[in-house]
This record gives sequence, structure tokens and C-alpha cells, in this order.
Amino acid sequence: MAGRKQPPTSAPGMKAQRLVINASHIAVTHTYLALAAFGLALFLGCALHYEKIVKNGVAGYPDEWFPSVSATIGDWYPERNIFQILIALTSGPRFALVSLQYFVRRSPSTSWPGFLFAVGIIRTLMCGGWVYITSNDDHDMHDLLMITYILCNVPWMWGGVLCTPFGHVKARQQRRYLATGFFVLIIPMIYFFVQHKIYRIPGAYTRYSFFEWSLILLDVLFDSITELDFKTSNLQIVLSVSLDAKVGRDDISHSAPSKGSDSVTETKLEGSAASSETKQMASHVSGAVPRTFFQKIQAALTLSLDARAAIGFISDVYLSYLFWSIFTSLITTLFYFSVWQLALSGSELSLLCLLSPALSGIRPLRTWALTRSGRVTLKAVAILTGLGSYILNSPMRRLFMVNFANVVLLIGQTVDWSAGKDGYQGLLLGLGLVLLSLAKHANHSTNPVWPMLNEQSGGYNKTGLFLALCALYELATRPKVTSHGWLAGSIALGSMIFTLHCFFIDPSTIIAWSWTGYKNSQPKGPLPHLHGSLTLIAQAIGLAMPTILPAYWLSSPLWFSYGCASAFMMYRFRDWTGFVGGLNLAVFVMSLLPRIIQQSAQPTKAGRTYFTAFFVTVLFYLADVWTVAYAFVPGGPYLRERSDLVLITQFVATSLIFEWPSRKRTAANTIVHMPSSASSLARCLLTLFSLSAVLVTIYRWTPVGPRPYKSGTGIINAGIWTVHFGIDNIGHDSQRLIRDIIRDMELDVVGLLETDLHVIALQDLGYYVDLGPGPNMHTWGAALLSKFPIVHSQHHLLPSPHGELAPAIEAVLDVYGTEVTVVVSHNGQEQDPLDRELQSMDLARIMAKSYPQPVIFLGYVVTKPHAGRPAPYEILVHDGIVHDIDPQDWDRWCEYILYRGLYRTAYARVSRGIVTDTELQIGQFVVPRHGFQLVNQTLEDRMLRAWKEDLPEDHWFPMEYYGNEDEGGMNGHFYHVFNTVRLHPVADTSHILIL
Repeated sequence: MAGRKQPPTSAPGMKAQRLVINASHIAVTHTYLALAAFGLALFLGCALHYEKIVKNGVAGYPDEWFPSVSATIGDWYPERNIFQILIALTSGPRFALVSLQYFVRRSPSTSWPGFLFAVGIIRTLMCGGWVYITSNDDHDMHDLLMITYILCNVPWMWGGVLCTPFGHVKARQQRRYLATGFFVLIIPMIYFFVQHKIYRIPGAYTRYSFFEWSLILLDVLFDSITELDFKTSNLQIVLSVSLDAKVGRDDISHSAPSKGSDSVTETKLEGSAASSETKQMASHVSGAVPRTFFQKIQAALTLSLDARAAIGFISDVYLSYLFWSIFTSLITTLFYFSVWQLALSGSELSLLCLLSPALSGIRPLRTWALTRSGRVTLKAVAILTGLGSYILNSPMRRLFMVNFANVVLLIGQTVDWSAGKDGYQGLLLGLGLVLLSLAKHANHSTNPVWPMLNEQSGGYNKTGLFLALCALYELATRPKVTSHGWLAGSIALGSMIFTLHCFFIDPSTIIAWSWTGYKNSQPKGPLPHLHGSLTLIAQAIGLAMPTILPAYWLSSPLWFSYGCASAFMMYRFRDWTGFVGGLNLAVFVMSLLPRIIQQSAQPTKAGRTYFTAFFVTVLFYLADVWTVAYAFVPGGPYLRERSDLVLITQFVATSLIFEWPSRKRTAANTIVHMPSSASSLARCLLTLFSLSAVLVTIYRWTPVGPRPYKSGTGIINAGIWTVHFGIDNIGHDSQRLIRDIIRDMELDVVGLLETDLHVIALQDLGYYVDLGPGPNMHTWGAALLSKFPIVHSQHHLLPSPHGELAPAIEAVLDVYGTEVTVVVSHNGQEQDPLDRELQSMDLARIMAKSYPQPVIFLGYVVTKPHAGRPAPYEILVHDGIVHDIDPQDWDRWCEYILYRGLYRTAYARVSRGIVTDTELQIGQFVVPRHGFQLVNQTLEDRMLRAWKEDLPEDHWFPMEYYGNEDEGGMNGHFYHVFNTVRLHPVADTSHILIL
């Protein structure tokens, strides 16, 4: 009060002692400790265990003569322990550097410093992870943490360059050089790692190690530049020590020379919470208030306020990923019913749920949906029902849940789109799609949160739900932030959604469009499991373009012409040329997303706009199905094999959002508004997604080439299985069930029909793969998996004047040095006898042309055994000059195994379990010795039977599969029909190939 004397703040003898620490000393300490940790570990490792740490799984000294980082720091005592102690001492300065850099860089005009602060903390924790969890402890976890650390370096380094204060010219320049060097050196490091891991070249790991150590050095030097920042800013930490708690106060002082004066202006960050006023960075802060416990807690929370925008953006991206996941799960869930009926069954009406955006035209509903509670409620209901439906074992109930989820989801999503006044929603939509494509690339071509997956089939449903709850919580607690023609934008949006779903939710789709097989033992085009990452990178480039280029570039007729040329290139050409066209189409389509979402945004006409958009999407879905399923649907002949018309219509619809000379320009259709912070974060995420795609490819790359299960015996096990589109009998993904039985039966050659899904078997078991005619060929899926090299292959579309097209793969395999032709085919149904007759004649021609060379036929034929012409059986056996694997097996209809020029030693029929509606048939053969052609083998010789004890154990089949429906067997599979395996001796053993 006025007139009252203020009490002294301290007694005379209790003056606070101030300890001043230059922040640059912390940076120097961090640098020296880090260099000492790695340098001392390298010195001790070379001095004490040199030959042990340079040895690897391929070679040792003298081929390998320099150790890797992992071997140096994690394998031996005492270098491992000394290194970990020094790294522990480094952690304190490391966390201090991250916090002090945030203090130097923070600004009220950008959230980048807060985002980099969060990345810096994660990066530090990941460093501790791969340091203390060594490759000997857990190799996969060590690699995962190290890869995450490298990925964090992308925003940390380039963000550090961008956020360097303007006056720190030298620091910015050095950061730019070191960051460039770091990422350039990653390229040769990956090259030599592939030489070591894949091609197993001695000495390659030593070269890899040099680049690995160089990255460590550049990493440490990059962080050491903070010393320059702190010196230039004259950053000091002031610690006050006193016996009187009211006196003690800790400050961080930040000083810089003022313009035109030698005086110093001082800024202090006090312990109280930073309000919006304190963020203005006043030139002088004085009269600090003593810090209380609650103020310290508030100050810690304040440090991350600027990072909230970045966290919100990441949450939006994840919610966009969930939108695509639930939206695309409708087709996969519905597909189960279509493939069982092979006709219109009524379940197709589920597609009408996509028209639910019409409900957003109801004003009270739209008003509520635009509120915070409305947005969160709609998203929560859609996500919990859509993702949570995986727990249901009834396909019909699961379909109802997914339908309901899509109804709610699309209402909420379209309301969000309609409220957007800039390209932010389009950017999110594209980022969500790229993340979905990356998830499928990393999870064997299946989305880990689709309800058709569960824990047994490779799903991560619980993890997806947990992250969804986190994103919803962030959305619910997010701080508040302060008309043109609708028809063209809505039609273009409907076309765009279909295009993205059709071509780009899986990175291997455009590869399947271009794939034609092998020539001279080499693939003629890209391989899905190796080159799918290129599709992701192309998508990322396209989505980044609207954040960099002027909007009018991407709306000009010239850009539209580029898109048309790319689509034509993908449709018309095959192999690498067609794939390049598909990559350019990915760039084009993704670049349009922000613009299309912005032009379709109509807050007052949301109902009609998004009803029209998704109605167009449904029409495209039906048209696309009609091009393939024309034999089962009304009006099918009009669109039979006319995917070209569908593609042209897609581009006609998309052209409506371009700026043609005759169109009147408005601000709404010439400018794509994009928040600068969102653009920066988007480019950062797209870079992370692209690098992740490449790293996933390298991680999944099999280190050694495929090898037959029984090398040296001349034995080849071949199987045929119609797997019903990779969906099991309760509507879940069946790829892992298929993999398990293929592994147990040790199949060297497998023909999979009605699917081209192969990635899990390829990556887990190791096979050469040839996919049949692609989705652009309007036919059944087919895939050939082989443990033997594929010398060359050819794809066929068998004659089909009336019914559905029938695919066939003709491949020549190098089987123990003998060329064996393998034919995999799926003939038409019995409703079209002419089709089946013509198809059988073509297959017979293919097999007969290679006579007398060995042949194995694995096909879906649909005929009774020994049926006469025009039924397929007689045509295939007699005209194809082949033998039936068991002429006495009368209980067959769909699947048949035929052969020529080989010794047949076993024939097994394995029950379907829950995998599909069709059994697995297996034939075991022995290759004759080189130069001997097995012809004119009599029926009596071929029908001799044997007990398994009369044959070497190499010919035996797994005993675990003996059983019946009540007991025995494995996972519901057992030898059925004969209840055993039919075994046959080799009549003339002098001609057996012995390796």
C-alpha cells in the first residue's frame, strides 16, 4: 500500500551467489564426450578384439579389415561398457542442447522450433535405444531404433538449417554443408550394404563401415555447431544460490548487440509460464517473480506450446489415414460375398452407404457436425465401429459395421472438406493416402488396420485403435483458431477418389499393370516387392508440388496434357516403359488433390456437392467391375474389357477443374491457399515417408536367392491351389495360412489361382514370382511361385468368345539344370462350353509345342476325369501329349495336375481348412538325368504303388497332416479323399538325376 515500506527481500548476510555458465561450454562438452565415446570404443576394439570385430556373416580378416559401428560398440568387454558410460554422460548435455536451441530459435511467427524440439527429444531417445540395445541383444529392435534415428535426422538437420537465426551466417553455412554431406553419404552406404547383405561380396562391409563411421562423425559435428549459435547469441545460464529460498532464482540470459550501438540488450526467460505477451520477446525483462513449484511445471509445459500445431498436424494426417483405411475396407469386406456368389447377390447395395454425404445437406446436422463435439463424435463413432469390427467372426456382421462406419465417416469427412477455405484438407487427404500406401508396402500389401485382418493374419488392429484414440484426444483438446460453382468440383472429386483407390492405395498396382514376365532369366520390368517404393516416392513428389509451385502451373492445360500422356503411356506400354508412365500419373494425380478439395468446398451446399461426388465414385466402381465381371452382370457386354473408356471418362471428369481458355477465371479457381506451416510440415512428412519406403524395401530384401527344399535329390514338389482371392471362409486375409501350408509341404513350385497376392510367401519363404496377366487384362488373378530360376515366361489370355477371360502363365524353369515348362491356368466356368473347349485347345497347343521336353500343368479346368470332347480333359491329355497324375482318381472336378517327361513319385490332396473352398493338390516328381528324355512310359509303369518305407525319406510328406475332420491334421488341413499320400516307385532308377 502507499506509504508502507516494502520489506527487504533478504537479510544482509544472505546475498545470493550467482553462477554464470556460458551455454557454448555445454555444446563443447557434448562434442568432446560424444567423440571420446566413439573414438575410445574404436581404439579399444581394434587393440583388443580386432579380428573379432571385423568379422561378419560373409567374411573375416583379411577380406574385412575395418569394423562397423555396431560391432565396435556392442559386442565386447570393455569397449562396450566404456562406450555406454560415456554416452550416459553425454545425455545430460544432449538434452540441454535441445532445450537451449529451442530457446534461441523460438518465435511467435512459426511453430517449427517447437516441432524441432519434439524431434530432438525423440532423436535423443532413439540414440539411447540403439546404443543400449545392441545388435547382439535384439538385432531387429537395434535396426529399428537406428533407422528411426536416421529418419529423425531429416527434419532435425534441414529444420536446423531453416531455423538458424538470420544473423548466424557461419552456423547456417556449416549446417548446410554437413547436412548435405550426411544425406549424400547415405547413398553409397546403402549401396555397399546391399553388396554385403544381398550379394554377399567379401570386403563390401568394410567399405560400408567407412561410410557408417562418416555419418557418425558428421552427426556429432552437426550438433557441435550449436556452440557458434550460443556464442553469437551470448547465451548464458545464471544459477543463483542462497540460503534464503526467496532470493534464489535461475535465469537463462540471451544477449545480442543492438543496432548502431555497443550496448547490450538482455532478454531473460523466467520460471513463470510464457503467456502470449511474453512470446513477443520484449527487449528487456526485469523484476522476475520467484519461481514456485506450479510455475516450474507450467514452464515445462509452455516449452511445448509451439509444438502443438505440429502435433495437431500429425494427428490430422493419421486421421486421414484412418479415413482411407475405413473407406477402402468397404470394398474388401464386400468382396467376400461377391466371390462366393459370382453374381449380383444383393450385398452390392452396401455401396449406397457412400451416398450418405447427402445427409450433410440437413442444416441442423451440418451445423452440429461443424462443431468441435460434432467432429470428434463422428470421427470416434466411425473409427471405433470401422476398425473395431475386426473382432467379429461373422462376415455379414462385419459388413454391417463397416457400412455404418462409412455412413458416419463420410458425413464427418465431407463436412470437414466443405468448411475448408484453403488446400489444407486436400493436402491431408494426399498425406493419408501416401501413409496408407506405405503401410501396405511395409505389411506385405495389406493394410494393418483393415477389419479383414486380425492378429493371426498380420493385423495391428489394437495398435491402430490406440493411436486413433490419441489422435481423437488431440482433436478434442485442440486450441481454437481464429462461393463458386459446385458441380464441376464435385464431379472431379468423385473421379479423383476412384482414381486414388483404383491405382494408388497399393504401391504395386501400377507394377502389376506393366508386368509381362521374364526373359533370359531376368525380369522384364519392375518387381512389386523391390520397386513399390518408387511409386510411393512419385506420390510424395506429386503431393509436394502444390506446396512449392504456383497454383496456375498445376491448373493449366499443359499440365492436364502431361497427365493424359502419362495415363496413355501406362495403358499402352508394358514393362519399364509402362511403369514410368504410371509413376508420372502418380505425380499428376497427387498434385491435384489440394486444388480439387478446395474447389469442392461448399459450406452452404455440402449435401448436394458430396452426394454428387460419391455418386460419381459409385458409378466408376460399378463401371470398373463391369469391365471384368461382364459374364455375371446385366449389360456386361457393353463394357467388356473397356477399361480404356473408364480411364478416358476419369480424365474427362478431372478436366473440369482445369483453367481452359474459354473459362472465366475467379480467385477461387486460380489460387490454392496453403498455410505455410502446414506446407513445411507436409514436405517433412513426405520426405520421411519416402525414406521409410526405401528402408522397408531394404529391410524386406531377402539376403540369399531362392533354393529348392531338397537340393541334390532331383525332387520337385509342385502344387495347385485356387485360393478364392486371398480371403478365407470367414472373410479374413488368408495369406499367412497359405504361407504356412506351402512351407510345411515344402512346395518348390506353386500355382495360385484367383489371386496375385504373393508378397508374404515371397519374403518369408523365398521364391521367384511371375504374376499372370495384370488387372488391366480383365481376368482372374494368377501367380507362379518357384524355388527354381525362371528362364523366361509368357502370359496368355485364352480364347473366350462368350464368358470371362481365362489367364495362363507359361514359364520355363531351370530345374537342376533341366528346362521344365510349367503351365498355370484358370479356365472358364461350365456355363460356357465353347469357351472351355477353345481354351483347352490353346493350352494343349502350348504344352505340345515343347514336346518332348518335360512339362507340368497346374490348372483349374472344370471337367470330369476322362471326359470326352468337347470337355477339356481329353483335349488337354491327348492333344497336349501329357499324362494325368492319377488316372484312377475319379473324384475331381476343378483342379488337375498333368505332366510329361518326369518321374511322378507322389500325389497328395490336402483339405482346404478355412483358407478357401478348394483343396490343395500336390504332385511330386523326379527329374531324369541330363540328356535322357523320358518318353513312351507305359501306364503300368506309371501306376505302380509303393509304401513310404520303400522310398527314401526325401520323398515322404509331413506326418502331422495325417488325420480327418474330427482329429489330427494341422490347422484344419489333412490328407483327404485317399486319407493318405499316394506314393509311386521309379521304375528305372538308372535314369534318375543324382546331384
